[in-house]
Formats: sequence, structure tokens, C-alpha cells
Amino acid sequence: MTASLANLSIDLNADLGEGFGRWRLTDDEALLSIVTSANVACGFHAGDPSTMRRVCELAAEHGVRIGAQVSYRDLAGFGRRSMDVPPRELADEIAYQIGALEIFARAAGARVHYVKPHGALYNRSVHDEAQAAAVVKGVTLAAGGPLPVLGLPGSRLHEAARAAGLPVVAEAFADRAYTAAGTLVPRGEPGAVVSDPDTVVKRALGFARDHAVTSIDGQRIEVDVRSLCVHGDTPGAADLARRLRSELTVAGVRVAAFT
Repeated sequence: MTASLANLSIDLNADLGEGFGRWRLTDDEALLSIVTSANVACGFHAGDPSTMRRVCELAAEHGVRIGAQVSYRDLAGFGRRSMDVPPRELADEIAYQIGALEIFARAAGARVHYVKPHGALYNRSVHDEAQAAAVVKGVTLAAGGPLPVLGLPGSRLHEAARAAGLPVVAEAFADRAYTAAGTLVPRGEPGAVVSDPDTVVKRALGFARDHAVTSIDGQRIEVDVRSLCVHGDTPGAADLARRLRSELTVAGVRVAAFT
């Protein structure tokens, strides 16, 4: 059933700062003029100190919420290779990444508002209880308060975060295919990435208004989310994000950072 549009709002987040040295993958300047939350790479899958500083300054200038996008230590694989990292070590690495970004956020007059795993760590923490708990342990080590955790609804990550007293924020991906179980179709499988802009917009409106999406095998899945992700490394990401925000607004959905 379509939800009432009264007081309906959704956050629009993007993966940013995904460069290293002279290499730059994301159009940070353009995206930060559109999105409401910025998932900033913290140096483990992408990003370096200068990039982190620059993105934090731009985010603060545009009034965009800063989030730490933490990852496995995998620059060569862009954080998209699953790794068996011992939980204690992983927790330390998560805390290290958040702490590094916090320095630059504070220097820009802002702060880190939330944490979101990237790539393989995101997918692994959906079902791996030990890795999910390690991520949450890292968040509690680094944060001075209950820092929200952005992730897939129903994930082990959110279960662990709630158990630790951390707020959770459910997010969706309009440009990724879903299984009937409500998880993301692995990138290596056919149809995993939705590239047609019209389809992406239609799915985004479905998430925001109907709290539902159609799975890759045609089943309707109920998904109550508070944030929509735009992948910053997608070709034309800024144009797509701009169109998403416009069409959501026209449809009566307020685009605003989650509280």
C-alpha cells in the first residue's frame, strides 16, 4: 500500500572521497551540492588525508552530514574483496578509520555523524555475526556517544548495533538489484547493477513512497528505509543524484538528512 506523503522525508547519501593521490573517482564537488549525507572514504579502500580534508571542508560548506565509510584494508581491490580479518583487529581498524576522519571533520567545523561499512565489509556484515560485532565494537571504541550505523535492514550489523545501544539507519540502493530475501544481488551476477536512469528513479520513488521494491525474480519486498544511496563511482552519478532529488521533491518527498 502506498504510504501517505504527509511529512514523508528521506536522506540521500553518496560515497565520496573515493580517490587516492592524483587518482580521483568521484565528483565530490557536484555531489555535495545535491546529497544530504556524505559517506567519506577513510583511507582503507580509497581516500587519503588530503582528500579526506577536502571532502570534509566541502561537506561542511554545503551543510552535508559527514559519515565515515569504513572498509577492509584493501586499496588494490577497492574494498570489494571479502577478507577474514580477526574480530579484534577489525574493530581496531574501524576505530582507526573513524578517528582519522573525525580529525578532518572537526578541523572543518563539523563532526562525524554516522558510520557506514563499504563494499565487501557491508555485504559480509549483513550475515556474519562476528564481523558485524567487530564493526560495532570499532564504532563504540571511536565514538564519544551513540554514533548511528547505516546499513541494510534486517542485517546482523543492525542487530549488533542495537544490542550495543547504537541507533541504526536503514538504507536502500535504487541502482542495485535485490534478492527475494531482501539482500543485494552480488555484483558479479547478471543484473546486479541497475543502470537505466528511469528505472533507478522509479525504484527510488518506490522505496520512499511505498516502502517496497521488486526483487530480481519479480517478488514485491517490503523495505522500510530512511536513506537512499547513490554510488559516487557510477558514471554520471551527479546527474542521476540531481534527477533523483528533483523527482522525489516533485512527488512530495522531502529530501533531508536523517535525524
